[in-house]
Amino acid sequence: MVRAAPESLTGSHRVVRVQAPLVDSVSCYCRVDAGLKTVVGARKFVPGAKLCLQPEIIPNGPRLRNSRKERSRNQAPLLPGLPDDLAIACLIRVPRVEHQSLRLVCKRWNRLLSGNYFYSLRKKLGMAEEWVYVIKRDRDGKISWHAFDPNYQLWRSLPPVPADYSEALGFGCAVLSGCYLYLFGGKDPSKGSMRRVVFYNARTNKWHRAPDMLRKRHFFGSCVINNCLYVAGGECDGNQRTLRSAEIYDPNRNRWTSIAEMSTGMVPFIGVVYEGKWFLKGLDAHRQVVSEVYVPTTNTWSIVNGGIVTGWRNPSISLNGRLYASDCRDGCKLRVYEGATDSWDKFMDSKHHLGNSRAFEAASFVSLNGKLGIIRNNMCISLVDVTNPVNSIETNSARVWEAVAGKGQLKNFVASLWSSIAGRSGLKGHIIHCQVLQA
Repeated sequence: MVRAAPESLTGSHRVVRVQAPLVDSVSCYCRVDAGLKTVVGARKFVPGAKLCLQPEIIPNGPRLRNSRKERSRNQAPLLPGLPDDLAIACLIRVPRVEHQSLRLVCKRWNRLLSGNYFYSLRKKLGMAEEWVYVIKRDRDGKISWHAFDPNYQLWRSLPPVPADYSEALGFGCAVLSGCYLYLFGGKDPSKGSMRRVVFYNARTNKWHRAPDMLRKRHFFGSCVINNCLYVAGGECDGNQRTLRSAEIYDPNRNRWTSIAEMSTGMVPFIGVVYEGKWFLKGLDAHRQVVSEVYVPTTNTWSIVNGGIVTGWRNPSISLNGRLYASDCRDGCKLRVYEGATDSWDKFMDSKHHLGNSRAFEAASFVSLNGKLGIIRNNMCISLVDVTNPVNSIETNSARVWEAVAGKGQLKNFVASLWSSIAGRSGLKGHIIHCQVLQA
């Protein structure tokens, strides 16, 4: 806006047009009434509108950040024509497979889908989806990983693992807060044992660094109790190879802390959390089988014997308060531990045995959508409803994986059998870790 100012109060009536100066203000850039003596008392005008009600004008000062309330009033809605709360109610119902595309729509959608609020709502309303994440070691020793979407029966591509873990041996893998997958420790073929910790965020599909462990170690035991990560035992380069030390990572404090040492140094080959206790079974420095149990409430280790460890084999899982373990190599037969008798009893036999080939070997048990998931080396996933063992489900994951891997079509049973007999199994790698992430 421009304002006419008289050239002289007593002289000529000739009028000149004066351009009002521009100033920096809290919320916008406006022209100041040039006829006023001071900037503080100036009124701001907005072209085509009434007087601006902004109280302060800061001449030549820094542009201040708008208040959250003002930004929310000025920014575009998430969905045109809808309040943001209704827009969020719509967006949380979009399938997880489309979330990466939603983040590309605009900055507001990207911020929404990258935060905890969006996914906490999905989880609260029972809309969070679980995907199976499989970490494999290929024939050439390289680490690769893939995600399986059970709803759409599809394998999803993922960003490559960090370089330190591209060929690592004996590293740990665990999930915290349902959506963060941690890789920790291990042995780099060229650098030796590591303390490094990285984690993958399933909500943003990105890798991040976390604080290093207190001690270098590989081939150790790990578990999650009360959303805290525990590691114990393992090996380390040097004279004292078999370790007794143990430590805990608390994500809320973002730091590692030492806990009580094990009674005996151990390289665990199986472990499980059952009734709030951590059971480990492995080999000591003399290659003798030993078993210990850790109680977090008392921070103590003790030697454990009895039926729970003598009949225990891998893979195993604690689900709905009961402890299950495989009773055959392909995982088609299950056993359950009965605490009252301290023994393992037969639980289920699917009668559909796949054979003893390494391709059909059960690599891991996971909890998937309330069911027991059996993950095999050929990427086959079977689901068992432990409340009704007769109701077992075979997913289409193996056939889909064959297509993804470029093999054309799934071998039939006879071809697989002859390959196993001839020692020419088509297995291109084996699974070393398997986890379930929610988003």
